[in-house]
Amino acid sequence: MSVVLGFVAPSRPQLLLAAERNEGWQRLHDSFADARQQLADSGAEQLLIYSTQWHSIIGHQMQADPNPRWSKVDDDFHDLGTINYDLKVDAEFAERYCEAAKKRGLAARTVNYHGFPVDTGSLVVAQLLNPDNRIPIGIVSCNVYADRGETLVLGKAARDAIDASGKKVAVAVSTSLSNRMYTKAIDPKSDKIYSQKDDEWNRKLLELLEEGRLEDVSQLARQFATEAHGEQRMKAMWWLAAVMGETNNYSGKLFGYEAVYGTGQALLSLCPQRSSSQLFEYDEDSSEMYQGDRNILSK
Repeated sequence: MSVVLGFVAPSRPQLLLAAERNEGWQRLHDSFADARQQLADSGAEQLLIYSTQWHSIIGHQMQADPNPRWSKVDDDFHDLGTINYDLKVDAEFAERYCEAAKKRGLAARTVNYHGFPVDTGSLVVAQLLNPDNRIPIGIVSCNVYADRGETLVLGKAARDAIDASGKKVAVAVSTSLSNRMYTKAIDPKSDKIYSQKDDEWNRKLLELLEEGRLEDVSQLARQFATEAHGEQRMKAMWWLAAVMGETNNYSGKLFGYEAVYGTGQALLSLCPQRSSSQLFEYDEDSSEMYQGDRNILSK
């Protein structure tokens, strides 16, 4: 199996810059230690990140700078200070991924210039899951207008590039679950999920993922997004299912789930298995080529 491991990972800067201000933030920060060990044990030679905080408008972008170095102040939490980064990127893979996306009908391009702003979500995953650049990473953007079909094709293009590389690759999506964030300053010690409804939906989604039911979660993403204001309409689950395989053949492990400024943040892994939970069966078409916007998001 070329994709040996998948992660659903948090995206908020508090976990990097201020974890000590809240017991839950610290627990989630510390839970990355077990995830790092699982990543090391998997034998993965690369980590590919899909971040819902790297927004693209026209098409899809792949980071192709082999050594992005700069500093980042989060768009929402300026008071937390600066995230300094010095990353190791597989630039050859970025080019291969870009070409694979184009072959499947997508608009795609690579980015490579000094000072390009790497987003917070990618930095949270890169620095907490892959500190010291133990293995090279890849980063792909989240197109804010992409529907389910387009996002699935983007994930399948990633799998094309991974298979062509001949490497064992781990993939991670950096995303909030429920994404209702407090709009006024709060005492970090009093942080909690914005509403009970959001918390209940988050826990149900995580329960399904712990059972390895990734495809079921992908199919339920639209409803979750509607009910719990999922980040970027939960596109991350569509991409993750497409790149890992649109099945329920996984074992899931939840490392942590906490509130960060009202949003639901979780760290969970998915390991491919031969058997399936087979509790639900969906028959929605799975796109192999992008054939244009079908206006799904407006329905």
